[in-house]
Amino acid sequence: MLDDQLKTQLAAYLERVTQPFELVASLDDSDTAREMLQLLQTIQSLRADKISLRTDGIDARRPSFSLQRLGSSSQLRFAGLPLGHEFTSLVLALLWTGGHPPKVEQDVIEQIQALEGDFNFEVYMSLSCHNCPDVVQALSLMAILNPRIKTTVIEGGAFQEEVTRREIMAVPMVFLNGEVFASGRMTVEEIVAKLDTGSAARDAAKLSAKAPYDVLVVGGGPAGAAAAVYAARKGIRVGVAAERFGGQVNDTLAIENYISVLETDGPKFAAALEAHTRAYDVDIMNLQRADKLIPAAQPGGLTEVVLANGGSLKAKTVILSTGARWRNVNVPGEAEYKNKGVAYCPHCDGPLFKGKDVAVIGGGNSGIEAAIDLAGVVRHVTVIEFAPELKADAVLVRKLHSLPNVVVHTNAQTTEITGAEGKVNGLRYKDRVSGDEHLVALEGVFVQIGLVPNTEWLKGTIELSRFGEIVVDAKGQTNVPGVLAAGDCTTVPYKQIVIAAGEGAKAALSAFDHLIRTPAAA
Repeated sequence: MLDDQLKTQLAAYLERVTQPFELVASLDDSDTAREMLQLLQTIQSLRADKISLRTDGIDARRPSFSLQRLGSSSQLRFAGLPLGHEFTSLVLALLWTGGHPPKVEQDVIEQIQALEGDFNFEVYMSLSCHNCPDVVQALSLMAILNPRIKTTVIEGGAFQEEVTRREIMAVPMVFLNGEVFASGRMTVEEIVAKLDTGSAARDAAKLSAKAPYDVLVVGGGPAGAAAAVYAARKGIRVGVAAERFGGQVNDTLAIENYISVLETDGPKFAAALEAHTRAYDVDIMNLQRADKLIPAAQPGGLTEVVLANGGSLKAKTVILSTGARWRNVNVPGEAEYKNKGVAYCPHCDGPLFKGKDVAVIGGGNSGIEAAIDLAGVVRHVTVIEFAPELKADAVLVRKLHSLPNVVVHTNAQTTEITGAEGKVNGLRYKDRVSGDEHLVALEGVFVQIGLVPNTEWLKGTIELSRFGEIVVDAKGQTNVPGVLAAGDCTTVPYKQIVIAAGEGAKAALSAFDHLIRTPAAA
């Protein structure tokens, strides 16, 4: 089940267990159950003095197992095998159950423990989903910390009938007390904030009370992280307000073109960005969405950033690095069937369409990479590209055309995503040459047609291009003194991680230059 190297690593981690707990398995006669038993026996053998194993569990969902600290009433269960991307989630659950402290801020821990009410969470994940571990780990920790929270982690591939019955077509998908609670990537702070309705007002008050920054970075992707590090190295007061640190990088699977890093993935890269930024004592404020920019009233004055929760932050200079998001195709059916067949992450949701017919809208690198990945999982892939030819790199196009279960339609305009009984059943497109309409029967549509800058909140304050990008000069300066911008939200061409990081560093240096050359306002 686990090779010798993985066993050695796991044994080293389990040395951190300080409190005894038991694993209780509810098994059946399936192959998955046999593999689960083997995995649990291995775990128990590596720390027999602290971990015990029972196989007399009576849970209705089989095969599954619970983790139960002795003397505690915590309720955490894994249904199916937590391997692949979720093996780390299992290891962390073992450590936390065994008394090892989590790397979470103390106020978040106290907030979890103080939650009132009974919460029964069910989170569906797939082993290839790189967005799922954050949600799985957050809900696992919450179940361990608060006895009124029950969490069941369900591997969709092992419970396909259940997935079909509940019409789950995107992961991670979270149910709370039997009702849909959320889908997509969420941090523990986001989940807790959603449950604790008074947290936003308390957070806003704390933020508004903060002293002004020399440099305030809005956005925590590669551009924002680089800007924060470069600014902090100048010995000045730096803050970062971000919806989620790492930004869109969190949704990227393979990263193989960041110079000096041979290969990594988005979540690891995002975690490294945050760790590097924290190493310079930057004040990182996550889960903060900017809502309004109020420029300084006079040269050398303070610029104010108003946040969605009502709080506000002030700074002598501001660097805007809010990034971009996936572009919607904006046709009938897209919004209606989102997470019911319409998806944006092939790595996360692709396994849910195993053996089915799907379409990919978009012929750029993202679209063709998605089609290639999906072709190995689904029965058939239809690629829809608006332009006369595919825009992806030649090596990707050659690979795509070598696959037997892929059909490409160029000069094709998507006009509608059709559905019935609450889920996708087809895609309608028009041939832009002949004008003929076509309907393709399928069960999933993956939208991969580029990015939209996250700049709507700046309209009327900062000069924007006709595409909504922040207009910047060679130094990253905007038309507002003391306000700079960097990354995918700007007019700088080629939206790449390495370019965003470089632009962030440039903006930080320009911000420092502005600080030393501009006298403070009276």
